[in-house]
Amino acid sequence: MALAPENTLAAFGRATSLGLSYLETDVHTTRDGHVVCFHDATLRRVTGHPGKVADLDLADLRRLRVDGTDQIPTLAEAMATFPQARFAIDLKDEASIGAMAQLLHAHPSWAARVLVAGAWSRWLRRLQDEAPGVTTALGWRSLTTLIACSRGGVRPVGVRPGTGVFAHVPIRLGRLPIHSERVIARAHEMGIRVVVWTVDDPATMRSLLDAGVDGIITDRPDVLREVLISRGQWTPLPSAAPVTLPR
Repeated sequence: MALAPENTLAAFGRATSLGLSYLETDVHTTRDGHVVCFHDATLRRVTGHPGKVADLDLADLRRLRVDGTDQIPTLAEAMATFPQARFAIDLKDEASIGAMAQLLHAHPSWAARVLVAGAWSRWLRRLQDEAPGVTTALGWRSLTTLIACSRGGVRPVGVRPGTGVFAHVPIRLGRLPIHSERVIARAHEMGIRVVVWTVDDPATMRSLLDAGVDGIITDRPDVLREVLISRGQWTPLPSAAPVTLPR
């Protein structure tokens, strides 16, 4: 997120203060089993630390700062701090499958607030097995099949809506645009909603909304908010008090 250090409580707070109802984050799991909001497997890019998230305990991560200012939050902290928000969660490592399932078992009401995406369909199927009722996106194989068949004008074979009710579609791969009205229309025919990432340009946002996209992931929630307001499509997030986690 461009308005605050990525994947931090400050970033989530900035988005919710603008009235956004969905927050996107990436997760890894620490050596001692805590799901944390962090994009990379390694820590160097945003903290300067040479290690990996998976090789450190949460107490070790607490001493680090993202962009020199903000702690790395746990997913539990983020969900408790912003109880009215829903979270689009990108699983970045296999350890997070079981850890996510444990978190959802500990907080059953949170399952209705999350949409879980990930590159591997088998990870998402395993999470569905371990946390029944959790909402997932299509895995990468099903997503690429949907895109290729939609562009070719044929109905996708092997894309099972039951394995995911959302498609998280990148705006492009390299220089190749991925989204299209055909992809969106075919997904909707199959009962799959389409969320496109990462879009920061207002003209592209408007084009996607015109095409019927269901959601946009952006690093500029302020820009998206203004676009939605200008189209009469803005519904702000209601406020709520943070939840206190047990210690």
